[in-house]
Amino acid sequence: MPSLPSLLGTRRAPMESSGDTAPEGPGALDGALDGARGDAPCDAPGEPLGDAELLAARAALAQGRWQAARSLLLHTGDDWDRRGHRVTVLAADPCAAARARDWLLAESEPGPGSGPADAATLYAHALVARALRGREDPGRARDACRTAAALAPADPTPWLGLLLLARTQGPEGELLRAFAEVRARHPEHHHAHHLLVARLAERPHAGPAESHEVYDLAERAAAEAPADSPLAVLPVVAYAERYRALAATGLAPADPAACGHWSGPRARRILRAAFDWWLEWEHDEHPRRHVDLNHLAFAMSCAGRRAEAAALFGRIGRHATTAPWSYPHRDPRRAFHAARARALGRA
Repeated sequence: MPSLPSLLGTRRAPMESSGDTAPEGPGALDGALDGARGDAPCDAPGEPLGDAELLAARAALAQGRWQAARSLLLHTGDDWDRRGHRVTVLAADPCAAARARDWLLAESEPGPGSGPADAATLYAHALVARALRGREDPGRARDACRTAAALAPADPTPWLGLLLLARTQGPEGELLRAFAEVRARHPEHHHAHHLLVARLAERPHAGPAESHEVYDLAERAAAEAPADSPLAVLPVVAYAERYRALAATGLAPADPAACGHWSGPRARRILRAAFDWWLEWEHDEHPRRHVDLNHLAFAMSCAGRRAEAAALFGRIGRHATTAPWSYPHRDPRRAFHAARARALGRA
């Protein structure tokens, strides 16, 4: 593994094209968990997570109208976490590639920061989403991401598309290069850090259970981020992803609450720090806050900390996410309901 400074030490870099470097609706409990099984990592593509404007734009896109998506991304500006979230959700729609292509053809003056850059980014992510479903050539998706990156050199979102591809379909070097490009443009990029942690958690490890390098990386990222950054929850995410990797290889039992994974001193310290951060700094406006809330509730439930879990379930409401409740190979709907019932004393 590259040294931690090489992954996390670089803050911001000049924004030049990098060439070849590498209703709730579906975000709600009754949508995001429908038919969801398995142990997909926590990137949560396609889950709007309560973003009403995004839901409206996605509905218009599904009906063949791309203008709402254009307006949405234009007004999102350089809120990079929100832009990444909105683009990945829009791109998950089956018709997104065709609609983004229509949008590209309708624009007459391409250039950085203009409509064509947003259209190219959505088109690239739509091809990525198709490639991840086995319906598109990954090389074509990569080329589209690089084209979009050239149109918007300051935007980390095209590089997020390459990172999504590398997460499951590329060598680790490709993953790390894409992460570095995202982080050079937005050092606290929420989705990118989650993708990196999900992949690195799968590295084999022969040392003590709580000494895996993914924990070191996640804690350092949290420590280097501003005090109010949601990356404070990243170490908890690292524990969930490491459990997923262990269970997938038979090194941890299928019941996450019975395996002792969250009972060690490091795990207890991480859970306490993340919950204290949430009490002080919770961001209602962060576009992916429900991803963090679900990871915290999952960890507290597995650790047997019912009072903290109950408070978190109250904040989650209907916005349950598929991961980590699907870990490992569980029905996320049942797992979420069972954990919530235990926390609230109903089971």
